[in-house]
Formats: sequence, C-alpha cells, structure tokens
Amino acid sequence: MRLLKTLIQISLLGWMSLSLPTKAAQIYITDYASDADAKVYVTQYQSDANCIVYETAYKSDNDPGVWYFTKYKSDARATIYYTKYKSDASLIVYFTKYKSDARCRY
Repeated sequence: MRLLKTLIQISLLGWMSLSLPTKAAQIYITDYASDADAKVYVTQYQSDANCIVYETAYKSDNDPGVWYFTKYKSDARATIYYTKYKSDASLIVYFTKYKSDARCRY
C-alpha cells in the first residue's frame, strides 16, 4: 500500500512540476478533497517537504516548483485540496520566498 502511494505521489509530482514552455504550473485550489488531484499539506519546515514551491503572479514563469494559482478550474493543470493533517497528504509543500529555492524532490 505504501509503495502504491509513493508511486502515485511521484507521478503526481512529475505531472504538476512539468510545465508548458510558456506557462507556470497552473494550480486551482478546491474546497473538496474529492475534487482534488492531490491533497496538500503545507509544512513550516523546508526539510519536511516533497516540493519547495514558489508562488508566482505570472503565468509565464516556467521553472520547476513555480506555481501560479488560477481562479478557474478549467485553466488549471492540477487541482489541489489543502489538508490540516500531514498523514492525509499526498504532497507535502513548503512555500519559499525565493524563486531560486523552488524544486520538487522525488
């Protein structure tokens, strides 16, 4: 079961970190876990994270780990749900202030 969860997580991380040549990974936040591609737990510690994410205001940023939050689900490459519990998460994220720190570890 743990192996399956790890494989799903790796696939999801790869899918979310891939971006088209001119666009950042566009992310939509949903209020329902059943609508989400990934359940995300936000950690306060960079060492705990699978992904170190930089939030951008521009769709044109295309570096790994750079997320652009869209208002519309139809524009998103991935839909996420924020969970309060680390044990429920399929992805553990740390938000960084510096774009150069953004990356995803597999």
